[in-house]
Amino acid sequence: MTKISKKAYEAELARLQIELVKLQEWVKETGHRVAIVFEGRDAAGKGGTIKRITEAMNPRICHVVALPAPTEREKSQWYFQRYVSHLPAAGEIVIFDRSWYNRAGVERVMGFCTDQEYKEFMRSCPEFERMLVRSGIQLIKYWFSVSDEEQERRFQKRLTDPTKQWKLSPMDLESRKRWVDYSKAKDDMFAHTDIKQAPWYVVESDVKKHARLNCISHLLSLIPYEEVAHSRVVLEERPQQRGYVRPPMDDQTFVPEVHVKL
Repeated sequence: MTKISKKAYEAELARLQIELVKLQEWVKETGHRVAIVFEGRDAAGKGGTIKRITEAMNPRICHVVALPAPTEREKSQWYFQRYVSHLPAAGEIVIFDRSWYNRAGVERVMGFCTDQEYKEFMRSCPEFERMLVRSGIQLIKYWFSVSDEEQERRFQKRLTDPTKQWKLSPMDLESRKRWVDYSKAKDDMFAHTDIKQAPWYVVESDVKKHARLNCISHLLSLIPYEEVAHSRVVLEERPQQRGYVRPPMDDQTFVPEVHVKL
């Protein structure tokens, strides 16, 4: 496969991020509600794609939900309950970095839920998502697919990168041993939850840059946004400031200038 050049990638990403800002303004203007689910293999590139989507956007309009393991109280609730409070209100985009599909993936494979809880999830999930869509939420679901060879390469790279070692959680290390189990769980999940109202979209992510551009382009194609007209912003000349005397510099504590231009 011919990989995109760094220059071409950065140019296309910049173009797409401008479109994402237009999308954001349209969502705010129209009150549209968007929920985007990101699922997939560990080290498949979900986080990097989410970062490129959100880095140019207003976090008050587009924000990421990445929930920790449930508390004892949350374990006693209706399974979907802790996710409901994070669903988008009018004019919001919510990105779920992992979602209610934990039950169909890691909980199923690692034995963190019972067979009865798993079967109930498979029955309830399609109805839950149809309810969301009927309520007016646009639900978009992405599955990031990565080959076992590429996943192993990324895991090995994390071992030597101090900024990425935190990503090698005990669950990640265990999933590395259970490739086939996770594959079966994913196939069963798709069989039950790939519904017409909220289909799964698979992102091939062996090449991260391709995956990011393809996912963002596809996301933009799913939402019927238009550029919102705004009044032209004009920066007027600042008025002269009178009647203010700055306190002595010695009264303030400054950050040491460790990095200075040589």
